[in-house]
Amino acid sequence: MNYRVPQPVPQVILDDVRGAQKMLSGVSRVTPMEGSRHLSALVGSPVHLKCENLQRTGSFKLRGAYVRIAGLRPEQRAAGVVAASAGNHAQGVALASSLLGVHSTVFMPVGAPLPKVAATQEYGADVRLHGQVVDETLAAAQEYADRTGAVFIHPFDHRDIIAGQGTVGLEILEQCPEVRTILVGIGGGGLAAGIATAVKALRPDVQVVGVQAAGAAAYPPSLKAGHPVSIDAPATMADGIRVGRPGDVPFQIIGELVDDVRTVSEDALSSALLLCLERAKLVVEPAGASTVAALLSEPGRYGGGPVVAVLSGGNVDPLLLQRILRHGMAAAGRYLSLRLRVADRPGALAGLLGVLSVVDANVLDVSHVRTDPRLGLTEVEVELHLETKGREHCTEVARALHAAGYTVMGGQDGRDGPRQ
Repeated sequence: MNYRVPQPVPQVILDDVRGAQKMLSGVSRVTPMEGSRHLSALVGSPVHLKCENLQRTGSFKLRGAYVRIAGLRPEQRAAGVVAASAGNHAQGVALASSLLGVHSTVFMPVGAPLPKVAATQEYGADVRLHGQVVDETLAAAQEYADRTGAVFIHPFDHRDIIAGQGTVGLEILEQCPEVRTILVGIGGGGLAAGIATAVKALRPDVQVVGVQAAGAAAYPPSLKAGHPVSIDAPATMADGIRVGRPGDVPFQIIGELVDDVRTVSEDALSSALLLCLERAKLVVEPAGASTVAALLSEPGRYGGGPVVAVLSGGNVDPLLLQRILRHGMAAAGRYLSLRLRVADRPGALAGLLGVLSVVDANVLDVSHVRTDPRLGLTEVEVELHLETKGREHCTEVARALHAAGYTVMGGQDGRDGPRQ
């Protein structure tokens, strides 16, 4: 990347992160590091997964929230705290506040997933639903802070938040001292800034690479411009990193210390989430899987030494997970949709299904069309939705149908998703 922002001294230093680590002892978990044979073979170097999805509240956010709230003066604690979030930050603030005996109010969008709302309430926060998008929710939280005197706890744009998140970097160096590259997802930038602060102070040779969703990538243009740049309508399934503007404090640190920022597609995100479930047996949200998506997208870029990919969170709404898994399977060529014409007579469909059975293609859905004027008098169009084993299997199915005398009128192999 080699974009450097003039900033002689980062606003957060190693001693801040070490202090945060002591403060978090007994509060946050030292999350495990899991090896991945599949990713290691793909990259050509050992790959380890730093499992912040197994942190308390399901993400790294507890670390920064606790450090920030613990650092408040007594009169500030008495006034309470307020935050705005669609999920992970909300839960981190709620639990940290409960542990410290501080009243918390959390504003969440009206459409926030019900499991995240319920979890935030169970951690002790007074949850208020406001606004359709996070910007509206954020404005409501800031107005509440101005009106009541409650301390606004920003999700990423504060040095205490960054110091707390930086403890992930210290744990990585302790658990994998031979690490050469660390991949970390970037939304506002708090986690990446914290990890870079800790790691670069102790191991300047380690490459720290940030990862953003292509549809919400505010950092590349911001780094090029030399200052935070807002992007319009960020759009990605990875809501944890769907941030339209970098934070001022993390931006300075990332510009100075992070070696590169890469972007990943929605297909790569869904494929990464599916891989985490199937191969690593880990439930990871799309933002948490962004680092794995980077490895899948450009495996040759990260060889030459052990790689650590930070899985930043695992809080994914079950309904969204269902859609993402379907999308991920489609992107991996695990679905095949076909349209073909057969004779409209008894046994014709059975014969077609027999061909599919021989090549072990699982039929998910079958539909018939008899009223299309393009059909012959004795023809019927059949649309099939199949579950396959990958792109090679898709090709095998198509060849088997052709060999049996069927003409495929149209279809998809799943690269853009199954036909609906």
